Amino acid sequence: MSVDLSPFLHPFARPAAPPESFIRFVRGEGAYVWDDTGKRYLDAMASLWYCAAGHGRAEIADAIRAQASTLAAYQCFDRFTNTPAEELAAKVASIAPMQNARVFFTSGGSESVDTAMKIARVTSHIAGKQGKTLIISREPSYHGVAYGSLTATGLSPNHEGFGPLLPDVVRVPKDDLAAIDAILEREGDRVAAILTEPIIGAGGVYPPNDGYLRGLRERCDRVGAWLIFDEVICGYGRLGTWFGAQHFGIEPDMVTFAKAITSGYQPLGGVIVGPKVREVLESQSSFILRHGYTYSGHPTACAAGLANLAIMEREGLVERAKTMGARLEKGLKTLVDGDRVAHVRGGVAVWALGLTPALDGMKLRDALLTEGIIVRPIGPGTVAYCPPLVTTDDEVDEIVAATKRAIAKV
Repeated sequence: MSVDLSPFLHPFARPAAPPESFIRFVRGEGAYVWDDTGKRYLDAMASLWYCAAGHGRAEIADAIRAQASTLAAYQCFDRFTNTPAEELAAKVASIAPMQNARVFFTSGGSESVDTAMKIARVTSHIAGKQGKTLIISREPSYHGVAYGSLTATGLSPNHEGFGPLLPDVVRVPKDDLAAIDAILEREGDRVAAILTEPIIGAGGVYPPNDGYLRGLRERCDRVGAWLIFDEVICGYGRLGTWFGAQHFGIEPDMVTFAKAITSGYQPLGGVIVGPKVREVLESQSSFILRHGYTYSGHPTACAAGLANLAIMEREGLVERAKTMGARLEKGLKTLVDGDRVAHVRGGVAVWALGLTPALDGMKLRDALLTEGIIVRPIGPGTVAYCPPLVTTDDEVDEIVAATKRAIAKV
């Protein structure tokens, strides 16, 4: 044990990493952040897939300040509520990919996925189908780090060392409807839900095969299971619609969200509950949903969400995702050489370079940091791009040009 290590134990990092290996950011504006040496970085990852409205938005900070100075926080269990939570729930329901939805708030994506999984099971219980507990997800995928969401995540390195995971959760290869059919044939009456990302995000940025998501909808309808879309990354404009479900023309039963609901200015997530799920939850007037978090409906976080969505609407950022993303896609495709960059994959405003073994993603990330560009490596073979939706055309061009220079350096 070294006394030279920072007291801050970083997420998804080496606990033994020395303090000098970390870049200390001190401010942000638009698509840029600055470190404590004054170096400027173009944030081509929207921090961690979430800063849609860009950094340094005074309007969101002012909303946080105003709410925190009146009612910063109060719990929403049972008899209590607050105006920002009610208003944000109404706003999210109005843009949801299903009619007559309700919204359950959490503090982030992992909690949101766990919540949706629990709702899938408890609605089966309410309906008298106590054996209907099986949840199907896929590999690769990323759904979070709480035990339920971790179990659903199809990334085996994330499971290592954490012991037994949640029972009755199975993962199948992505885009493989036959693998799902095999499960349904054996035990379709036990399936409570199928959980999927519209576009796989942190699992590698993989768009679905044509017909795959519709195939999931059809299979859920056939066996009476819920279709859950994990939109923690795709939600709130990333695919040029408010939700990825709308981009693909599919109506899920539940949608999990987080990240861009506040552009990261406050921790906030949630689950959009569609009408069929609502009907079961509301079917017994005495039923109590014994699930929730201390900060479910946190008024200051919800105030940040309202301010963020107002900016996105006023500035047309959902539509901007299409033009910004198309420019990024076109630029990245110019880097495909078959030698180091094999292909480009993704959709609308989230993209990735698929690398050959001749080019390591971590080394490319580090070379881009020297160029003042932040990207995210996903294993050795993928580098992801997810810029803020406020990123300008010139900034997109600089991301591509810097990537070209970094590839040459590596």
